[in-house]
Amino acid sequence: MLKRALSHTLRANSHVARPLGQWRPMSHLTHTDPETGEARMVSVTQKNDSKRQARAFGRIVLSADAFALLEKNEMHTAKGNALVVAQIAGIQAAKNTAQLIPLCHPLLLGVIDVRLVLNKSDSSVHCNTLVETTGKTGVEMEALTAASVALLTVYDMCKAVDKHMVIEDLSVVEKKGGKSGHWIAPNTAKTK
Repeated sequence: MLKRALSHTLRANSHVARPLGQWRPMSHLTHTDPETGEARMVSVTQKNDSKRQARAFGRIVLSADAFALLEKNEMHTAKGNALVVAQIAGIQAAKNTAQLIPLCHPLLLGVIDVRLVLNKSDSSVHCNTLVETTGKTGVEMEALTAASVALLTVYDMCKAVDKHMVIEDLSVVEKKGGKSGHWIAPNTAKTK
């Protein structure tokens, strides 16, 4: 029954991301035992090291007042400058992904880049992350974790001014390396 439900989900969502190259979705969940359904860590011991890269995107929409304070660089709270603190939080989060997501492998990361950009057209902060390593498994979770924690930190830093902020559009927009090769999500223009 689980295989049937997953198969339906994969078919229903096949329009979401158009992969490049030979990547195809798996027909089973890799972090669960197919017989028992119990959680398990995927073995990567037989894989070869390769260069891995992932990019993620997310944004937080703020009130006009909170955005204006960020824009004037006046969101200096007792905790520090909001966007600088958020950038550092995103970097720190990527390094600690395996401690936050139970079945992620701990990785030695070579590059973590977290960029926060003000977008005046919709009073939002866009977050773009890039994570790279050379290893046996990908860094998509690290890129997503960096973006989500950076945006959560913007929320934390701005909540005294705005209680109605919304974090949205969190997604992997590109990955490179490994068996599945290079993949780009459709409609990634917002991440530029």
